Amino acid sequence: MKFGGTSVEDATAIDRIAGIVKGRLAEQPYVVVSAMSKVTDTLLAMAAAAGNGDRDKALDLCRQVRERHFDTAGELLGTGLYTGLHSELQSEFDSLEQLLRGICAVGELTPRTSDYVVSFGERLSSIIITAAFAARDLPATLVDARQVMVTDGQHGRAIPQVEEINERLQLHVQPLIVDRRVPVMGGFIGSTREGITTTIGRGGSDFSAALVGAGLNAERIEIWTDVDGMKTTDPRICPDAHRIKVISFNEAAELAYFGAKVLHPSTVLPAVEKNIPVLVLNSRNPTNEGTRILAHTPKSKSLFKAIAAKQRITIIEIVAARMLMAHGFLEKVFEIFARHRCAVDIVSTSEVSISVTVDSNEAIPAIAADLEKLAYVKFSGRMAIICMVGESIRERPGVAAQVFDAMKDINVRMISQGASELNMSFVIDEADVPGAIQRLHSRFFKELDPEVFD
Repeated sequence: MKFGGTSVEDATAIDRIAGIVKGRLAEQPYVVVSAMSKVTDTLLAMAAAAGNGDRDKALDLCRQVRERHFDTAGELLGTGLYTGLHSELQSEFDSLEQLLRGICAVGELTPRTSDYVVSFGERLSSIIITAAFAARDLPATLVDARQVMVTDGQHGRAIPQVEEINERLQLHVQPLIVDRRVPVMGGFIGSTREGITTTIGRGGSDFSAALVGAGLNAERIEIWTDVDGMKTTDPRICPDAHRIKVISFNEAAELAYFGAKVLHPSTVLPAVEKNIPVLVLNSRNPTNEGTRILAHTPKSKSLFKAIAAKQRITIIEIVAARMLMAHGFLEKVFEIFARHRCAVDIVSTSEVSISVTVDSNEAIPAIAADLEKLAYVKFSGRMAIICMVGESIRERPGVAAQVFDAMKDINVRMISQGASELNMSFVIDEADVPGAIQRLHSRFFKELDPEVFD
């Protein structure tokens, strides 16, 4: 059971999840928690302030986070139990404050130190939640994620080492489950074999939970959020978006990668390998069935399952009239992206050019400098990828004609279909995203298959 930041944002939310976990007690739950809502952002801000030498700002932000956690713990535990926890929290915050002072003194924030600062979010929430569970007669035991989640040393986006994680789970966690304890662990954080704290990227608590679920051969993995499962599109753009009752692993993975916010893109991978169902549920509305993500799903009468948008995209056009078809040219181009650890989403080639889309990030100027040694390079920023996913599209003729007819007056810059049998993607200006999604949703989600949608 993984609970996100909004599911643990305050005492009321934590009290609510204690009730949910209590209802699953007979099924031997393993609980993974995120930092309290917005805490990770605040930790990043205080680390940045310290790195810039602004000690007052860093310490003020630290004080705000300290007060929030102390207030939450006091509200959850009452005076007697809170006194015991207070010194443990105090010690953690003293360490954080000392670390911020050290960063200010050195005048530099390294990726390794940034990971250590950010790790406090999950560590603090897991300490408080374990104590709150125990106070509500749940047999909770705190598990330090750094003892279990072994990663490589790539700070900020460390890669979990699955075999070693599975060994650690058997060593540190399996005995707790046999003893019918409820392990409570912070997600998102891990450590190298040498014990240096790492993080596995924003949203990584989902991934942590999936790795644990797969490593322990769980019956299912539950991702608890603040929405009633996955929707046919972003309800902020289309208020009439529908809940998806059931979706395949492949469809969910495509949607997560291309911008659906409910799941981390890596979540389904460990579950797929072990064929473990993933449920997306709402901690504020726990009676709702949410969305079930399964290996095999009933055939849907509806053409598409969902529409997602991935924004902050840049198109890079590489023009090399003489070299494009030369042996090894494409290899050289993609080696540059690999060297800068920049993932490419969509690729399109013509006789004289290659167009690719990438997430807009700080690596682009360096990538451009390397590409310009090979060819002429042109950039278009503020773009977005619209991704339409459905297992039914592979057998239906004329799908592309229907899609582009629905948005005939919107300029489409790139199109991708065929790389995946269940995904049609295209690139448009960011400003056109709301209009495009609204038109596509009204065209393709008028008549719904009641077995698949609610």
